[in-house]
Amino acid sequence: MASAAIFSSLRRRRSPSLEAFLAPVDLSDVALVQTLVSVTAEIASSFSDKFFSFQKRNSRSLVRKVEIFLVLLEYLRDSGSALPWTAVICLKELYLLLYRSKILLDYCAQSSKLWLLLQNHPISGHFHDLNKEISTLLDVFPMEDVELGEDVREQIELLQRQARRAKLFIDEGDEELRVQFFSFLDEFEKGRVPDSADLWLFFAERLGIRDAKSCRNEIEFLEEQIINHEGDVEPTVSVLNGFVAFTRYCRFLLFGFEEDEVELGIGNNQRKPRKGLITQEIAETFITIPKDFCCPISLDLMREPVIVSTGQTYDRSSISRWLEEGHCTCPKTGQMLPNTRLVPNRALRNLIMQWCTAYGIPYDPPECTEASAESFAAASPSKAALAANKATAGLLIQRLEDGSPCAQTIAAREIRLLAKTGRENRAFIAEAGAIPHLCKLLSSPNSVAQENSVTAMLNLSIYDKNKSRIMDEGCLGSIVDVLRFGHTTEARENAAATLFSLSAVHDYKKRIADEEGAIEALAGLLREGTPRGKKDAVTALFNLSTHTENCARMIEAGAVTALVSALGNEGVAEEAAGALALVVRQPIGAKAVGKEDTVVAGLIGMMRCGTPRGKENAVAALLELCRSGGAAATERVVKAPALAGLLQTLLFTGTKRARRKAASLARVFQRCENAAAMHFGGLGVGYAFAGNSAANRDSSFAGDVAVPVSISVPVL
Repeated sequence: MASAAIFSSLRRRRSPSLEAFLAPVDLSDVALVQTLVSVTAEIASSFSDKFFSFQKRNSRSLVRKVEIFLVLLEYLRDSGSALPWTAVICLKELYLLLYRSKILLDYCAQSSKLWLLLQNHPISGHFHDLNKEISTLLDVFPMEDVELGEDVREQIELLQRQARRAKLFIDEGDEELRVQFFSFLDEFEKGRVPDSADLWLFFAERLGIRDAKSCRNEIEFLEEQIINHEGDVEPTVSVLNGFVAFTRYCRFLLFGFEEDEVELGIGNNQRKPRKGLITQEIAETFITIPKDFCCPISLDLMREPVIVSTGQTYDRSSISRWLEEGHCTCPKTGQMLPNTRLVPNRALRNLIMQWCTAYGIPYDPPECTEASAESFAAASPSKAALAANKATAGLLIQRLEDGSPCAQTIAAREIRLLAKTGRENRAFIAEAGAIPHLCKLLSSPNSVAQENSVTAMLNLSIYDKNKSRIMDEGCLGSIVDVLRFGHTTEARENAAATLFSLSAVHDYKKRIADEEGAIEALAGLLREGTPRGKKDAVTALFNLSTHTENCARMIEAGAVTALVSALGNEGVAEEAAGALALVVRQPIGAKAVGKEDTVVAGLIGMMRCGTPRGKENAVAALLELCRSGGAAATERVVKAPALAGLLQTLLFTGTKRARRKAASLARVFQRCENAAAMHFGGLGVGYAFAGNSAANRDSSFAGDVAVPVSISVPVL
């Protein structure tokens, strides 16, 4: 269909009614004509006085043609004469043509000015296609078989001749602006910054974009096109990213930083919800990940999806580990793999990237792999985009340093958005000196400024080199203060996520744990936070628990109790069990965990109903509790209802690590049963523990000797 590309673009912004694609089939001749009159009159009234920034001549010409059709249709309605079947077919085709015209005119009236410039040639082509369809329709319309007034017939014949002669029209003024728009981008590509006077003339005088709000709307529209981009549509995503970066730079260079104080929450600390796909807050991104985006092995969002020979898709790191462990079957289907070749799934990767961008989720491709570099080449930022973003970062950081409170709030928000994607952006923002200024804003009395600054810090911390910059600048205390006393839930949650990001560096785990109130605040968020806040808190606590010197601090701060309580929460149970498995490796941790009444029941419940990784963490925690917690803890574990059956199931269906841990725990179970049978004449495990002596802690817990009792332990 002639306007298919336009329809596709419009469907992404607003779904047209079904009538746009289906001609009426059950209407009588009279009803069909009346329907066409209504549709045509609506188009004529809606667009006859509409102002079009671009495509003026094409739009006006199409509206005039529709008005002539209205004259024809009104005459047919008023005459009431019967129509030949050939005319009815033509009118049904006219119905479709009118709706395509309406969609195209709507598109030109509502799209952003910059996007219309970029699409000048394709949109002109759509107008020309409609002209050709009008010409074809009039050529086959049975003029001689329909009774028409002389004046109506003359108008239709004139329209027919004009449609036959119509040629593709591209407005020279629009094309000149389009070329100039590209020339500005080319300046950045060459490392030169365009003159500000030329930029003002282009945006304010020629395009009519005269304030920050209008410019921001243009940026958001272009960002939507990036999200919804189709591979064969020009310009490419890389070029569009360049135009977004360039327009953002002009927005601050030309129109400054002062905006509506109500929107920014100055004074009343209230914030209007942001609209648009790409401008949603990171705090609003705790959503369910689409199942197709998760690796069947790890159940996590795939960073580098690859296809194996059976046609199934996995994350490269997970399937590579599976193959390295000696498996030769497809994990999902069980089929034998003819070869171990991994083919990048670029289509799925692009969908994941678009989804992450739409919901503001940071998404960095894996580093240091040739295949990864190849697979993400199409999404890499252009030189022009990087240059424009660097120039924008310079303006933003300058305002962070010496701007008004309102300007600082805006600058923090824009740095947050700029740092949302791309390690290059995160690197040069930090190198330009943004971190110390953002740190000062963390203590701002304005909730929006605080939230923007802590979220910007979170985004910057994703880049590994920035972690040391944040710690060296002394930002840790301020981040913890936001976690403890932040003005908004979003700010506190993002502070927890920032601690999680920073704790990825081993040397920082002890420093974070020793910071006053840090672990207490994380434990409180895990107990009482939103689902997303609980997730941020438990992942941060998990990272901190990997440092052996943090165990006592976590016990003292109440983190162990919070982790045990979290075992009953499906959203965070997996990470909580993993953290507990690390804590109980130390006797002091095992003692503290063993005092929790619900810990064994919680871990057993995870072994029964948890995720594969959750089951793995649960059995690991129970095993470590037996090893480090003494006879009393071991007794509690082995006396747990259904333990034997769950171990049996896990030995044959669990992950490789889960099977190994289950085998070790099964040996503990077997020794205890044997001891009970020999000591008490087979009265059972419940009578096997008369005391809490050290003799009950068998030093051979990790041994490989299988005792031939009820649970069979495979050799792993």
